Amino acid sequence: MRRVLFQARLLGNGTEEQAVSAAVRAYADNMSTATNSARLATLAHRAAYDAMGCDGPYRELKSRSDEIALGHLPSMERLVEEADDRFRTAVLISIIGNVMDFGSGISIDDPGEFDEQVEDLLARGVDPEAVGRFREKVDASENIVYIFDNCGESQFDRLLIRELRRMGKRVVGVVRGAPILNDVTLEDAVRIGLDDELDRMLTTNAFAIGVDLDLIGADLREELASADLIVAKGMANYESLSDERPGAPVVYLMRAKCIPVAASLGVEVGTNVVHLQV
Repeated sequence: MRRVLFQARLLGNGTEEQAVSAAVRAYADNMSTATNSARLATLAHRAAYDAMGCDGPYRELKSRSDEIALGHLPSMERLVEEADDRFRTAVLISIIGNVMDFGSGISIDDPGEFDEQVEDLLARGVDPEAVGRFREKVDASENIVYIFDNCGESQFDRLLIRELRRMGKRVVGVVRGAPILNDVTLEDAVRIGLDDELDRMLTTNAFAIGVDLDLIGADLREELASADLIVAKGMANYESLSDERPGAPVVYLMRAKCIPVAASLGVEVGTNVVHLQV
């Protein structure tokens, strides 16, 4: 509800009350132990977007996120180039970008806040044993499906994707099928040239938080079926896929930004997470 109000205020057309009311009704009508949190959130946000009469309240915020992240990219590239372990450094950098998750009250609400936090985020590091397990899966893979999350964050995903391709892997990127929150869409990916970093780019084919396997298109279904490994960025992808069986093993890369997700992973809130699900 906090995020619904945040995005209605971003839009600024006076629909705050209508958006929150619509989201609350959708939540109440659909809440069930048989529905995972991502599907429930999708229904609530669909109702809110309809009430606002707009499908792009985050458009300006997404562009600013990409610009700010791009400003940090040269220094991040140097960190990878100078690192004793390029792969682990690229993994860490891709994860810290996951803090660019606005309006939830569990992360930052403005892209400019990233400038103030970047050093601390890097200093928190990442579990080397978990990265080692990730690397073993990459070494044993040929085809990798990489599911993106937020704008801004995706600028840093470039570095990990470049490492995966340096290791000889085919990487297929997956973005959202329609504008939802500040997540990367095909339009956003093309705008920053993210598609040039990949062997192929597909979408989730839907307005959905994370990936709804019931709604994906035939092309993505085929890529998931032939993938040796899936890399999924962020909590929304974790919430939507962790109770499913998409086919290949999944490595979740994220910041654990709320108590329920952190508890499910057995970590503290604020941890940089590499979680392998086979």
